[in-house]
Parts: sequence; C-alpha cells; structure tokens
Amino acid sequence: MNISDLLKNNSGADLLWYEKPAEDWNAALPVGNGKLGGMVFGAPASELIQLNEDSLWSGDFRKRDNPNAFPNLEKVRKLISEGHAPEAEKLIEEAFYGRNEQMRHYMPLGDLHINMSAGEYSEYVRGLCLETGVAFAEFVSEGIRFSREVFVSCPDDVMVIRYSADKPRSISLKADFGGRDDNYDRNDGYDDNTVIFTVSDGVPYACAAAVYSADGRAYADYNILTAEECSEVYIILACESAFRSGNYLDTAINRVHTAARRIKSLYKRSTEDFSRLYNRCRITLCDNSEGEYSAPTDKRLDNIRNGGKDNKLAELYYNFSKYLMIAGSREGSLPLNLQGIWNKDMWPAWGGKFTVNINTEMNYWAAEAQGLGDCCKPLFDHIERMREHGRVTAREMYHCKGAVCHHNTDIWGDCAPQDKWMPATIWCMGLAWLCLHIYEHYRFTMDKDFLAEKYDTLCEAAEFFTEYLIDDGSGHLVTSPSVSPENTYVTKSGEKGSICQGPSMDSQILYTLFTDIIEAADIIGADNRGFVDRLKDIRERLPKPRIGKYGQIMEWAEDYDEVEPGHRHISQLFALYPGEMITPEATPELAQAAQATIERRLSHGGGHTGWSRAWIINMWARLHDGEKVGENITALLSHSTAISMLDMHPPFQIDGNFGGGAGIAEAVMQSHSGEIKLIPAIPSEWSSGSVSSMRARGGFEVSFEWQDGKVTEGSIVSNAGGTCRIRGKYFISENGQPVNMTYEDGLTIFPTDMGKAYKIELLV
Repeated sequence: MNISDLLKNNSGADLLWYEKPAEDWNAALPVGNGKLGGMVFGAPASELIQLNEDSLWSGDFRKRDNPNAFPNLEKVRKLISEGHAPEAEKLIEEAFYGRNEQMRHYMPLGDLHINMSAGEYSEYVRGLCLETGVAFAEFVSEGIRFSREVFVSCPDDVMVIRYSADKPRSISLKADFGGRDDNYDRNDGYDDNTVIFTVSDGVPYACAAAVYSADGRAYADYNILTAEECSEVYIILACESAFRSGNYLDTAINRVHTAARRIKSLYKRSTEDFSRLYNRCRITLCDNSEGEYSAPTDKRLDNIRNGGKDNKLAELYYNFSKYLMIAGSREGSLPLNLQGIWNKDMWPAWGGKFTVNINTEMNYWAAEAQGLGDCCKPLFDHIERMREHGRVTAREMYHCKGAVCHHNTDIWGDCAPQDKWMPATIWCMGLAWLCLHIYEHYRFTMDKDFLAEKYDTLCEAAEFFTEYLIDDGSGHLVTSPSVSPENTYVTKSGEKGSICQGPSMDSQILYTLFTDIIEAADIIGADNRGFVDRLKDIRERLPKPRIGKYGQIMEWAEDYDEVEPGHRHISQLFALYPGEMITPEATPELAQAAQATIERRLSHGGGHTGWSRAWIINMWARLHDGEKVGENITALLSHSTAISMLDMHPPFQIDGNFGGGAGIAEAVMQSHSGEIKLIPAIPSEWSSGSVSSMRARGGFEVSFEWQDGKVTEGSIVSNAGGTCRIRGKYFISENGQPVNMTYEDGLTIFPTDMGKAYKIELLV
C-alpha cells in the first residue's frame, strides 16, 4: 500500500484518516473478516490491537424456560383484558421471567501489544482504506519512515500485521498477548517463532501468533514475539474456539503456519476478496464541502457539528456501513451482535447479545440493496439455531406449537425471556421479525430454491401465533401478554404499565410474516394449503394501524399517552419502515399520521440514540421528505458518531451504522410495494449524483445519474426476468431498441428478460 498516493487520491468517500493516534477505544479503527476482528489504535511506539472472535461467549447453552408460565397464562391475560396491568406485571415477574435471568454474553479475545523501538516522530498519519479493508499508520522517526498495515484475511482466516521502513534493517519490536482479566490458561511459546494464548473460561479457545522476517532475527522467546534489525516484519495471528473445532489449538496453529507459506500473497488475496464485495454497489454524491472532504475525518465531523456542509461525509458513512458488513458478517461467521465483532469489555453493554426487538434486524437492513445479500447468510444460519430452542420455549412456556423467541438471543440460539425488565422481557416477536429477512432475501434475489429451503422456517415462526393469539373481545386476534418494545404507557387514571395485549408493532409484524408465507406458498407450490388458508383468515382479524388523539399512529390497542413521549423506539411505525403497510401513495392518511408520530417523538427529544436516529432517517425517506432525511443525517453525524465513524448509542452500538447506511440508500432508491422509485427522498444538498448497481426487489440491479434533482439516464439489469415497474415516466430501450412499455398510475411498466440490461431515460 502506498499511503502517500492513498491520501493524494482521497475522494472523501472511501478513506478514514487522522493525524494522531487513537486516544481511546472509540477512536481506534475496526478490521475484520466476519469471525476475527480487531480495533487498531496506531500508536507509533506502542501499538495496541484489541482482539475479538465472534464465538467467544461466556459459556454453554443455559436452559432457562420457565414452566410456570403456562399455568398462569390465562390469569395474566384476564388481568390485562380487565385493565389490571400492575397485578398482571406482578404475576409475570413471578411466573414468566427466565429461570436464570441472563443468557450468555459476548466476550473479547484479548489484546495484542506491539512495542517498537521508535523515538520522537513527525509526519504522522493513520487511517482505514474501506475499499481494501486495510488499516495503516505511517510516521517518521530519526529520519526513517516507518509504515504498518493491519488487515484480516477472509480467504486465509488470519490477521496480518506488516511493518516496513524505508531504511533496511531498521525495525526492532516485541509483541505479546494480554487482556482477558488474566483468566487465560497458557501464554507461552509453541515453536521458534510462534506463541499461543489459550482460555478455557467461557467458550474455550486458542489464539496463535507468529513473527516472520526475511532478514534480521525474528523469533519467539517464551510468550514474546521478537524482531531485531529487520527490514520488514510480519505478524500473523489466528484464533479458533471450541464452538467450531474440537481441536481448536492445533487448528489455530496450523492456520498461522499455512498462511505463512503464502506470506507474500496474503495482502493481494485479502484485498481482492474485500474489494470484490465493496465495489458491488456505489452511491456518489456531489461535493459541497468547499474542500473539507480532503481533511482528516475527525475534522470533517467537527465541521458538520459546527454547521458546515459535506455531502461526501454522508457518502463515506454509507460506504462505512458496507465496510462493516463485509468485515463483520461473512459466510461461516455468526451474525452481527450489538457491537458486531468489536468489543473490549468482559461484560459489554447489554451483554453484546443479539437484541431482536430491532437491533439485530437493523444490522441487516441495508445489506440486500448494497449487493451484500451473501453477508446475510450468518443471520439465516442463526435463525436455524434458534428454531431448535424456540420450539422448546413455545411448548414449555405457552403449550403452543411452532417456535418463538423473546427480545434477545445468544450464540446458542437461546429463545427464553432475557432480563427482568417489564418493558422488554415478555415480547414474543423476535423470531417472527427475524424471519422477515428470509423473504426479503428472496424478494431481492428471486431465488426460489432458497425460498423453498427456508419455507418451513417461516411457517414454524407463524405456527406459534396460530395458537398464541387470542380474541380481544371485539373480534380482533391479538398477542397477549406483550409489550411495545421498551416503552411504558400511562392510563387515564394515571397508572403506569408496559404489559398489554395487541400492541401495534406485533400485529404489523404478523401481518407481514403471514403475507410473506401466503405469497411464498404460491411461488414454490407449497402443499400446506390448509395452513396457508388459516393464515389468511387470521390475517384478516389482525388489528390494522389506527390514528390516535394526537393525529399519530397508535402504539397500543388503547390510545394511551407515553410516559416518555420522546422514547427511542417508535415501534408503531414498523408499518412504515421496515414494513410497507403505510405508504404515501396507497395510505395517505396513515402516512400523514406517521409523520405526526415522528414529529411528536422528535419534539420531545427523540432520536437521542444513534440507532433511533438512523431509524428516523429511514422513516422520513419512506415519507419522501428529503429535507428531513438530510437534517437527521446531519444529526446522526453531529451527535451520535465517534471520530472512528462508529455509531454511539452511547456507548458504541453498531446498529446505527447499518441503519444510517440503509437510510441513505432509501433516500436515493426504494423498491418496496412492487415498484422502483429513483431519488424519492434526496435532500436539496444532494442536487446531483449517481448510483451504481444498487439492488432492487424483483432481482434488478439499478444504475442511474441525476442532475438538478432529476434523473437524467440510467440502466436496469434484470437478473431474474419478470415485469419491472418504475415510478415516473421513462423511455425504456434494450440494445438500442424501444421495449413494449406502458404507463399506468404514474408508473412505467415493462417486461424484462433474464440477464438483459435496459436503458432508462426520463420523459419530461
């Protein structure tokens, strides 16, 4: 890597860079390959790389289902229906909470310290190249220019740290492991150039690291890697755990030694793999920064906080969300948890678990449109882990068929209630919501084989609710007991409560899940028609979104006030995003009520967490309000973004990065409700720009340019054939010849053939 050229050719959209080392973890830079991750600090003389591996959790599966739930289920339901929420909540505390409060939590691997002989330094720069996945640092000390690169190879499943200098034989360093609160078993040498680090606390694992150099001396001295008077030094590191291997120590050692045999090609293999995914899709925005785009990233963020403009920083944020997906979720890894694979704490915030009342789902909102649907495979794999335990939870706690998960899960797919917190714990929608990603993957790829493979999973998530739902007394079928995630209401009499029946989000999720299954059954020719017909009947009896006394979408079955009107969750607007029950075109009154809901939340201080602000960006995009999109992107960058560009809840929580990326994508193109919309919600600041190969539902790849807020030209590649519908009036041609297009209800409609590209031109 030529760092000078990288900085010189900086477009402002693919590079994070800084003029001083990271002062703390939030300023460090993340690298990863889905399983193995690191936060790189970049200090010249004393580098710290805080290490993670995705399967390092606090222990084995805990069976926590509470068998006392079912004997008390009807009592709780009766109390709720009669308006006795405090009594219902007391009984829930006694009979429904998990027999052990906590499922397993995520844990760090340890710390790699590298101390290099270097004195006073100048011309310092560090950064992260998003396109290649390489973190770097460079500085001059005693007249010598030192450089280092850190990357985590997916093809070779190792971390590589490369030191180089412009003067031969000038590198001397020592490296060793630490961290994990000293609860390791071994921290010693393995052979002449390899050390090992093993831990049996929690999920057992081993980490191996080796040092190599073509000249000078490179060797292991007990638990320290040493290089003396070398021109170039490589440290190669690998980790394996008992989650994936019975012989995890040998696996880690062999992985390091195998990688070492191709040491000179590691960089090329890793960066080509990373770039292949990163460049699948691109959004380019016009520059309005008056040259700020070339400044260090922390100064660009300061500029935004001080009222400056920088479209390229929004573009960078979008690209960073792509980067984090590629670095954090790859085939064979676990899905992204609350911190992805970047966590420094033995007890991370909220346990670093998979919180499935929005956060895990938000992590994957942008991936399909970005052409990174294959990075969703860890999520689909984890859903299958959850099914096994979800069946047990459904049967033992509720005497229901199917499978269910509450608001969290862990590495093992634990589905029992987590925590003892009434606003969140007894919520049965986690698996149902996650399963919506299965059908979304089909809608983007049109892969019928995938849909057929996962159809039973969808049905099992729905089957639970065919037995769990109850009649609310007015003919509607509703969940009970449930909550509107993490929120609390106040009744007319002044009583506060969280437990309820039929919160709006539950019905909206179920409407979407049942619709997905009904459509999927026709697509694959499923033979369970009786079950599908039953879902159709239940779907008709689900409550629909309703408008309350403030002109808002009601959050609960009753038009309660919120104890916290600016609450971070806006669960009743699932129907707007990521659902599509509310659209400005089809349901204008509900769309207006959705707008009132967001405005009410924001007027009371809503959007104060990074992920909540990101969700609001997506909602404004669905309402086609580009100026609000721009305002909230600015707020996200100003108040919820660390100088590393990582999202701050606070503390760090990665979902806001992915939600923000999804919102930017949603502003430039949408493809829900059976149609493609080009630049439906761009801020006026984004007056010109382009999109390259963004994926749309229906199996389409869309590229286009816009000027002065209008699409000028573009193309659509049809990967699956079928009819394409674009909002607006366009002229469509294929290979220079016009196609058979029709114009209907503001849409351009035309047939496509698989594999063909179609040119689109705006008709004024």
